[in-house]
Amino acid sequence: MTDSKDSRHPRAKAVGKRQRLMAAASRVLHEQGVERTTIADIARAADVPVGNVYYYFKTKDELVEAALSEHTGHLEALTGRLDQLPDPRERLKGLVEAWVSGRDTAARYGCPTGTLAVELDKRAEGGLDLAVGHVIRRLLDWVEEQYRQLGMADPEELALALVGAYQGMSLLSNALRDPEIMTREGARLVRWLDGLTEQVNTPGPR
Repeated sequence: MTDSKDSRHPRAKAVGKRQRLMAAASRVLHEQGVERTTIADIARAADVPVGNVYYYFKTKDELVEAALSEHTGHLEALTGRLDQLPDPRERLKGLVEAWVSGRDTAARYGCPTGTLAVELDKRAEGGLDLAVGHVIRRLLDWVEEQYRQLGMADPEELALALVGAYQGMSLLSNALRDPEIMTREGARLVRWLDGLTEQVNTPGPR
């Protein structure tokens, strides 16, 4: 016996609601912060009745976890696209360009993952601070692998420097409400990447 279209429809609606709630949680928590955001705020942004939210997520912390899952998904989608580029230098430059493309959002709300990390670190318990660290670690590992493929001597240190520079420019852009900080610093990072890779490609003395 096979499922009819009608029998599949409720499941599809349920998946759709869950996905909308996850996307809304990611957006609203970034814009308002964890403490200021209520489950009702997320339900409203997802266009889901508040009572229905508890079918998918029992607590606000579960919605925070869902937001972190969304951040992970966005990161994996971005790095997946960049992995299609044959040159690791171009992948890193593409990452910087993606950061800069979000400059208006960064200027208004800061880095989505970075702001969550700072806020969740203030909690006495819950373990969500460790969960957000896993998202940042995924980014660091990917960046480190690009430097490794470039043949750089200290790929881990270089990954920390690049991701740290992104967090710094996001913070300054947000604090000063100036998206052009992201533009200028992004251009500097691209020049820095070109300089590093030129060191690798320049032949040594014979």
